[in-house]
Amino acid sequence: MPQKLNWPLVEGNLAAMLRYLTAGESHGQALVVILEGLPAGLEITVEEIQAEMARRRLGYGRGPRQRFEADELTLIGGVRHGRTIGSPVAIEIKNTEWFRSDRWHKEMSPAPGATEQALTQVRPGHADLAGMQKYGFTDARDVLERASARETAARVAAGAIAKKLLSQIGIDVWSHVIQMGSVRVPSEVGRPHRHDLDRIDESPVRCADPETADAMVTEIKAAAKDGDSLGGVVEVLASGVPVGLGSHVHWDRKLDASLAQAIMSIQAVKGVEIGDGFEVAGRRGSAAHDPIHWDEESQRYRRRSDLAGGTEGGMSTGELLVVRAAMKPLATLNIPTLETVDTATKETTVSFKERTDVTAVPAMGVVAETMVALVLVAEAQRKFGGDSVSEFVRNARGFADSIGAVPGHGS
Repeated sequence: MPQKLNWPLVEGNLAAMLRYLTAGESHGQALVVILEGLPAGLEITVEEIQAEMARRRLGYGRGPRQRFEADELTLIGGVRHGRTIGSPVAIEIKNTEWFRSDRWHKEMSPAPGATEQALTQVRPGHADLAGMQKYGFTDARDVLERASARETAARVAAGAIAKKLLSQIGIDVWSHVIQMGSVRVPSEVGRPHRHDLDRIDESPVRCADPETADAMVTEIKAAAKDGDSLGGVVEVLASGVPVGLGSHVHWDRKLDASLAQAIMSIQAVKGVEIGDGFEVAGRRGSAAHDPIHWDEESQRYRRRSDLAGGTEGGMSTGELLVVRAAMKPLATLNIPTLETVDTATKETTVSFKERTDVTAVPAMGVVAETMVALVLVAEAQRKFGGDSVSEFVRNARGFADSIGAVPGHGS
């Protein structure tokens, strides 16, 4: 007789990893995120999560919503007396715009009813038309409310907890903007370190190089004057990543593949690069890889460069992790000019205007940090396990000691 698949083993493997699910719409009452798989004993407060979420609202070129949409969050479950207790953590993020006025109460009501004015002038480059066709909707708002980047607020809340857990084993994650429109940080400018993050966040465009930041602001001002939008590129860096997160064995457990999927899930991101992936594609092999040497001082293997971005064969190498995300210009323009079709009349028109930003690249960097942190914490839990934070840390230290490298002592 054929053997039955041992489902408990499969479920046990999944249960060892952090999983999360977000819910809610842009102009609804609230966003919600549930995290499952956090070990017990992680110290976390509402204030810590709110501080991380405030970073998501940073950046020159953001729209008016960022000035009045404070993130009022509540820890619903999974945390007692400032510590996780091993059960799923539930976080609610209230939409203050909903409670400030009744503008959206009828339009976004869950009760039976109908909209007074359906949106039918779909936007090129947005989820509107494909979503309407997929689900059989006649109103683009049924799509755009969930497709909105407002959803990332819930992800950042989850990411704040992921970062806190990663810090227990010496992993730090940060980001900076390296390109805005056509303006890019010169290649000779070095990468910022983790201790530069406060300075980066103080930059109006979250760029570590002040001269380039000024040029980026000028670029944004020019686009704003024309009622247009800008895209750009952010670089996410992670230090202290231990050797061996991910796997070369299975295609769906390769670390770089998981990172690419996570980054591509961010609204408006159209490209992902690990290390100098696109540049080395044009080189010969003799100049495209990171030489390995034995470092006597740290008693560990090191790479002399970081072209591979901290991964080889789908696994982390213990070097600095480097992930870049390219964001397209936003599809909603302050002066709509993109040609489209009214889905109700089939007449040619221009896409409708919803309140928008000139650019959201600086904020996307914070979201990209979140996605990298969530991938790393899931893989760290898969490798080290542990029902409590102390057990998780002990297991990580034991592995590091076994290969002669202490967690947190990476580049």
